[in-house]
Amino acid sequence: MPIMKNSIVPRGLINWIVKIIMTEVMEDYVKLIEAMVEKVTDYGKTSIELAKLQALDKTTEVVSSLVPHGIVLILTLIFLLFLNFGCALWLGEILGKIYYGFLIVAVFNGVIGICVHFFMHKWLKKKVGDSFIKQVLK
Repeated sequence: MPIMKNSIVPRGLINWIVKIIMTEVMEDYVKLIEAMVEKVTDYGKTSIELAKLQALDKTTEVVSSLVPHGIVLILTLIFLLFLNFGCALWLGEILGKIYYGFLIVAVFNGVIGICVHFFMHKWLKKKVGDSFIKQVLK
């Protein structure tokens, strides 16, 4: 409703009331925005903390599953080392010279290593990668 020149309420009073109302409205908006910013900040901090905890959980799962596999691998390698050593000594005794046995076992291991590298490398890489991804996405 437009204010007339001849109105009873002075124009300055109306401007003062409008200023007070606008100030209160702006203060409410500022408080609302501050509350929203605080909530968004808390949400961001919580999301980062959650991501850290999830990464820690997955890392713990993967490492804890690797430890038993590592122990089995080490024991298997020790077994194979002594088996190779025993076979080398046995073959060396049969052939008359100990180093012949070690040479034959070394050549045998080399041939197996070359075969694994050329024929089973991709398969082993895929199996290990799939196992790792399976553990991480578990």
